[in-house]
Amino acid sequence: MSTPCPPIQPDGIMPLPCSGACSVGQLSHQAVIELTGAGFGRMYSLAAIAAGLAAAIADAGKARMVVAVDGCEKGCSRRILERTGIGCRHHLVITTLGIDREDSLRIDNDNLQLVKDAIQACCAEARPIIRLGGCMCGI
Repeated sequence: MSTPCPPIQPDGIMPLPCSGACSVGQLSHQAVIELTGAGFGRMYSLAAIAAGLAAAIADAGKARMVVAVDGCEKGCSRRILERTGIGCRHHLVITTLGIDREDSLRIDNDNLQLVKDAIQACCAEARPIIRLGGCMCGI
């Protein structure tokens, strides 16, 4: 018997993978599944958002941070978020990590860890750099 996913918390992270029918699309999907299982963020149905379901769009609006995780530069996840009015401030494109798009559904475990790390880095709160003295070294 499966356990239902908990509701999105107002301070939560919602990574939305494209789940495309290629290697990097499947990497996006599997990485978000594993991160959610480990307690990092909460996966949600991008298809429900794309379908315009009011409850899905409202839930996405409750998340503190919505992250589009796209396999390739086509940016399907990002485009869905923009078209539904949710917007996209946080966006990761897996092919920019040096992972090639292949017309297969095979997932490479080394690449999977790289994608999970990149999603977590994408979600990290930006810390301001304090510059003293005018140089760019941060001190």
